[in-house]
Amino acid sequence: MKCFKTTLLAMTLGLIMTTTGMTSITTANEASITDRSFGTFEGQPVSLFKLINQSGMTAEISDYGGIVVSLKTADRNGKLEDVVLGYDDFKAYQDDQGFFGAITGRYANRIAKGQFSIDGDSYQLATNNGPNHLHGGNRGFNKRMWKPTARMLDGQPQLQLQYTSPDGEEGFPGNLNVTVTYTLTEDNGLQIHYHATTDQTTLCNLTHHGYWNIGGPTSTSILDQELQLDCDQFTPIDETSIPTGELRDVTGTPFDFRTTKAIGERIDADNPQLKIGRGYDHNFVINGDAGTLRPVARLHDKKSGRVMELLTTDVGVQFYTGNFFDGKAIGKNNSPMTHRIALCLECQRFPDSPNHANFPSATLRPGEVYEKTTVYRFSVEKR
Repeated sequence: MKCFKTTLLAMTLGLIMTTTGMTSITTANEASITDRSFGTFEGQPVSLFKLINQSGMTAEISDYGGIVVSLKTADRNGKLEDVVLGYDDFKAYQDDQGFFGAITGRYANRIAKGQFSIDGDSYQLATNNGPNHLHGGNRGFNKRMWKPTARMLDGQPQLQLQYTSPDGEEGFPGNLNVTVTYTLTEDNGLQIHYHATTDQTTLCNLTHHGYWNIGGPTSTSILDQELQLDCDQFTPIDETSIPTGELRDVTGTPFDFRTTKAIGERIDADNPQLKIGRGYDHNFVINGDAGTLRPVARLHDKKSGRVMELLTTDVGVQFYTGNFFDGKAIGKNNSPMTHRIALCLECQRFPDSPNHANFPSATLRPGEVYEKTTVYRFSVEKR
C-alpha cells in the first residue's frame, strides 16, 4: 500500500493507519481519502484512491487514466449506490476501448480525418474512429499513468493527478504539462479542475468521459430519466459525426431540452441528425459566459429521487446516450452494458474546433494557461 508523504497539512488534519494497512488522511468530521492497490501497468503499481466526504458519498479514482471507477451517492431513502458504469477489475480497464470514466485528451472528441494546422504547419493524427481522430488517438490520456498527490483541503478529500505529454506524442506538438484535480465537496459534488501549459503551440481540449446512470446499478435504461440543458444551440454533424460548422437553434427540434424532458421522449424521432448518431451523440453550445462556472444540465431519476446537476466553465457539452452498446461488453457485477443503459455529459471545446474558424479556439500557446472547472453535483428530490 502507498503511504502519503507526511506534510504539515497532513499532520494538522491527522494522519492515521487503518486496520487494513491503507493510509488514511481523516478530518474530525470523518471525510477521508485512502488508497489501495488496483493492479500493475508496465511494471508500475496502479492505485485506486477512495474519497469520502462528510455525508458518506464516495468516489474511487485511479491514477491510471484518471478513471472514476465508482461514485456512490444516496437515493431518497439514504441508500448509497454506484451511479457510474465501468468494470470490477483493472485488466478490463486496460482492455477497454470505451474511455469509461477516464480523462480524454490531448483532444477530447473528434478531429476530421485527424488533420489540423497551426500557424501554417500541418499535423496528421491517428484516425481511430472511422476516418477521424477521437479522444487523443490510439493511446490517449486514458491509457497513461498519472502522478498522484492525495490530500485533505479545507476538510475535503482531493486527488491531484499530473502528467507530462511529450512533444510528438500521438502526433501533437509540444510538451504539455497537465494537472487534473478531483475534489469531493461538502455539498456532494465531484469537482474536476483542469490546468495545462505548453512549451510549443498545440491543441488542448480535456474532459471527463463518465458514463452515468443515476438510477443505480439495477437501472437498465436512461430513457425515463429527465434532462434539462441550458443550451440554445447544438452543432449538427455529417455522416462521420464531424460538425458541419453550423450552430443550429434547438427550437422546434428533438434537441430542445431547455425545459425538462424525458430522454426517451424524442430520441427515436424521424430526424436526420438522430439517425446519424443513432440517438443523441451531439455537442451542445452552453449558454452564458465562457470562463464562469454556471449550470449546464440537470438530470433527474424519478424512481430513486437522485438529481445530478452539471456546472462548468467550458463552452460545449457532448450529450451521448449509449447508442452503440449492444450487451456484449460486461461491466460491474457481471452485468451486460446494454443499449442506452447510460449517458455521457462531457464538457469540452466543440468537436473539430481546429478546422472551424467560427468555433471557440482549442489552441494553446506558450505563456498561456488552459484552465477549466466542471462539477457533477448530487442531491435528492423527495416524492
